[in-house]
This record gives sequence, structure tokens and C-alpha cells, in this order.
Amino acid sequence: MNKPTFKAIKTHSPSKPTLIFVSSRRQTRLTALDQIAFLATDNNPKQWLHMPENEMESIISGIKDHNLKLTLAFGIGMHHAGLHDRDRKTVEELFVNMKIQVLIATSTLAWGVNFPAHLVVVKGTEFFDGKTKRYVDFPITDVLQMMGRAGRPQYDDQGVAVILVHDIKKHFYKKFLYEPFPVESNLLDVLPEHLNAEIVAGTITSKQDAMDYITWTYFFRRLLMNPSFYQLEKTDHDSINRFLSHLVEKSLIDLELSFCVLVGEDNRSVEPLTLGCIASFYYLNHKTLRMFHTSIKSECTVPDLINILANAHEFNELPVRHNEDGINSELAKKLPLEVNQHSFDDPHTKAHLLFQAHFCRLQLPSSDYNTDTKSVLDQAIRVLQAMLDVTADNGYLVTALSIINIIQMVLQGRWINESSLLTIPHIDSSMLSLFKSHSGLIETLPELVHHCRGNKVTLHKLLSEKLSDRHINEAWDMLHKLPMIQMETNMQGLWINSTENEQRSVPTTFIRGIPKDKDYIKVHADQEYVLIINLRRLTGGTNNDKKAVAPRFPKPKSEGWFMILGDIENKELLALKRVGFVGRSSTIQLSFFTPENSGHVIYTIYLMSDSYLGLDQQYNICLDVVSADKGLEDAVYMSDDD
Repeated sequence: MNKPTFKAIKTHSPSKPTLIFVSSRRQTRLTALDQIAFLATDNNPKQWLHMPENEMESIISGIKDHNLKLTLAFGIGMHHAGLHDRDRKTVEELFVNMKIQVLIATSTLAWGVNFPAHLVVVKGTEFFDGKTKRYVDFPITDVLQMMGRAGRPQYDDQGVAVILVHDIKKHFYKKFLYEPFPVESNLLDVLPEHLNAEIVAGTITSKQDAMDYITWTYFFRRLLMNPSFYQLEKTDHDSINRFLSHLVEKSLIDLELSFCVLVGEDNRSVEPLTLGCIASFYYLNHKTLRMFHTSIKSECTVPDLINILANAHEFNELPVRHNEDGINSELAKKLPLEVNQHSFDDPHTKAHLLFQAHFCRLQLPSSDYNTDTKSVLDQAIRVLQAMLDVTADNGYLVTALSIINIIQMVLQGRWINESSLLTIPHIDSSMLSLFKSHSGLIETLPELVHHCRGNKVTLHKLLSEKLSDRHINEAWDMLHKLPMIQMETNMQGLWINSTENEQRSVPTTFIRGIPKDKDYIKVHADQEYVLIINLRRLTGGTNNDKKAVAPRFPKPKSEGWFMILGDIENKELLALKRVGFVGRSSTIQLSFFTPENSGHVIYTIYLMSDSYLGLDQQYNICLDVVSADKGLEDAVYMSDDD
């Protein structure tokens, strides 16, 4: 199709701006190179360049993409998501200012920036769908949008659109391009998610409510207007009623199988379950929650959880382009965790590889993979938050801690078993030996913060041997923003030898410490108590700058914390609370019930960052649980003494 494209430009727009839409980023490059080959046979090879060549050469010197450097010299620009932001903006400015005549772009540009041209060429109406592994047609709406770029209101009184298609599709496109095109509903694809959200919100409490809800939608309007499109054979009242009843039944069965809703014994009422609330809150597909329910166990490891994360339904649409299965196979050889050797063309396998490459900080094979990584990381946080909620609901302490570690890994782009010092910009494993103090090697971020004591000169002395001043300044920018948090704990409840509900200070010991008798505090069995935890920020950050330092994460992220109360001996999570940015101070409350049986119990408080590796804190609370009878006996003795 490249020769007809060249002829169309020569015929319809020999000197005016031209947009060429292609199906993929690879096609932008191939099309541009072919157009250059055709220009080379012409009398004036650089007829599409409308600026002095020396000026273009100075612009090309700042371009990063090698192919773009070549094509710009001939007045041909390329535009797709895989280009560097600066390259893309340069191309946009050159085309808008008519310095280059031809711009070759992927179809997404038609919906994005408005670049009208005199001539638009749609070079083929098919694209390769990695999910179905075949070529499929562009939606008609996309083709119309591309055509709509033809014609410049301030310059032209007409525009020209050339669509290159297979002959057998010619009449099909003529029909839809020259006749009004109806907009149909896609609600059926996501009906279970919509019903689940309304059930959680309380809008739908019965099957009849679900039927009524559907009749309020655009889908119902189109169902009556175009029944054959939705496989409805008859439009009489009974047929429509049966059709809608079937849709509701099928959707509710799917939601029940995913443990999201519960249909009442009367087979009419419906109510939300915990997994349904989680799916609605995080905008997740019910199939993702079903997979969590069956896959998340009490002691999942980090590799197990990365596999569960990558298998989330939200990554179904991750593109696996033509021939990328081979690239994925080569990429897998460089990564530590194994994947299914027979599924390199699967989007979930690709997501798994992209997560690993992100944690390893591996150079990706192409700009497409960089774009895909951004997409995967953007989805990952809400999926992980949902995984954490499911885990907390089941009381799985070990798995919950591992999920939080993965959240930290996603933000910082490092493995949990690596030194937290490697999250500092420009620091690699070869530089870890530079971090020394009088007492020995510095191994953690808190140790480094304590060693520097707010003095950049101290950090400069440590790193000047390997890093430039600019890089040291960037490392310091992160280090001095790290939040160092001090924690004080009180507990409120009904105490032994007391008849009133009061608040008392609770001694906490570091996890490595061996509890002494004085560390144990007497509490009633099977009684609710409230931990009141005061957090005080010692260093790093201000209320005006709440963003975490996460240069490897594609979008800004506010700093936050997880507060967990767990029973290590029984591997049980007792309470979980999310904490936002901690300014000067913040107070958190965690409610829990003491065990029913008397004896010594050690609970552990975890304060874990949702943004940084290596800043987590862990303390023990030692309880001497006294049975209700013993507590009552003590209270009686106290009354007799009075």
C-alpha cells in the first residue's frame, strides 16, 4: 500500500500537509522508509521539507530516535506512543508549523491531539490483535475520526481522505461512510460489574431492581431499536422480559461464583459480600476477585504473589504484538523467576516479565515495552490494594506483609531482598562498600539518615569517590525527604483491678528483644481493647510536599503507611489500617479482642511504608491475659479492701 500512498500525496496534496494513519508503531517506520525510497527516484527528494536544511540538521541533532532523524531530513515525521516525549513534541511543532509536509502516525493520534491536514491517508483498516492472534478491523468510529482530520478550516475549503482497503470491503466502508452510523451499547460486556457496583451501593436489593435498572440504560433503548444486534429474536413484551431475566440471572450467577454477592433463600433478594465491596471500591473485574479467592493462601511468598498479580483480569488487554512472543522468550532468560515456557504470547505472561524487569531495572528491548510497563505499573497498585484487603479479611498475616513488600517494590523498582540503599538515585551494588561509619558498614536507609544527621557534606564525603556533585545532590534530594517516624503506644480498655474504661501507656519492645516480666500487662480475656498509636515525624517532608520520592514509578504517588497488628505465633492478622501522610504528628486507633484463653500472648505492631523499602518498623506488645473469673475475683478483693 505504500506506492498508492505516495501517488495519493502526489495527486491530491503535492505541497500541503498530509496525515498517514497506520496500524502499528512498526508500520510508521516501514512506511516512512518506503516513502523516502520513492522520493529518492523523484527529481526533488526533499520536496516535503519546507525549511532550510541547515536548520533541520540542528533540530535533528537533538532527536533521540535514530529512525526519526533519518525521516525528518526528508520532511517526514513519525508520531506514536513509543517516542520520547521531547521527540514527539518536536515532530508536532514541525508539522503544525508546516515545516514538514508528511506525518505518519498510529490511529490513536486521531483521538488525541488535533492535527488537521489537507490530505488524510488511512493505510489499511486492519490491525493485529495480540489477544485473538489475528488481524481485525478498526472500529468504524476510528475510521471516521481519522477521516475527520482531513481539511484545515483556516486554510482549505475542502479536504481529501483516501482509505486503502481490500476490494471485498470497499462497499462495506462506502455504506457506513456515507450513511448515518448508529452507536450501540457495550454494557453487556461489563454488566456483572455494573450490577455489583449498584448492589454494593444499595441501589439494587433484588432481582426485580436489577431488571428495572437495565430498563433505565442506553442499552435498553438500543435493544428495542436494533434487537438483532443483541441477539434478541422477538420484540414482544414476554420475549424482552425473558431476555432481560436471562441477563440478570447470568450476571448474578457469575457474581455468586466470584463470591461477590449472595442471592437470598427466596431466590429474589441480593446482598453484597466482602469481595463484591472490594471489587466495586477498586473498579476491578469480578473474575479478578474470584482468582484472588482461590489463589491467595495463608503463607504466599513474594514470587507466588507476583504470579497472582500478573494473572489479574485487568491485564487481559495488555498488547502482545506480532513477533513479541520471541522477544518475551529472550527477556525471560534474563529474569530470576520462571514463567510458563508455552505462553510467551499471553498478556499475563508478558505482565509477569515486565514486573520482573522493573524490579531488576533491566533495559527493555524496545520503546513499546517501556510504554507497556507504564500501563502495567499504573494498574498494579489498585490490584495490590485489593489483594491486601482480601488477605486482611482472611486474617493472613504472612501474605499481607508480603503484599505490602510488593507495593514497595513496585514504587521503588527493586527486589525486597536487595539493600534498601539501592533505591537511592545513581547507587548500584558496586557502591555499597562506600557506605561506612565509625562502627562499620551502613546497611539500611535509617542508618544512613542517622549517620548524615541532616548534613549533605557527610553524604558527599561517602560518595564523592564514585559520583559527581550533581548525582550526589540528586541522591541527597531523596535522602533528606525520607520519613523517619517515631511511634508511641497507649491502650484503652477495661483493666484488671479497675472498674473503669481508661487509657494507659503500653511498653513496647523491639522484635529482637526478649520480653521481661515487667513488659507484660494484665488484660481481661475475650475483651475489646483499642491501641492508640501516636506517630511523630522526625525528618523528611512537609505538609506542602506529600509526594513520595519514586522516580521509577510512572506517576506521582502520595506517601502513606500501613498499620498492622498481628499474632506471629498463630500467623494471624488481627487489625489493619491505612494511614495517610504523617505530618508533624498523627494518631491512629486499632481495635482488637484479646484471646479467650488465659496466658502470655505477644502481639506485634507493624508500621510499614506504602512507598519506600527499608523504612518499616516492628514492635512487640506483651499481654498477660487473665480469665474473666480471675479478673472478677481481683475486682471483688479490691472492693473488700475499700
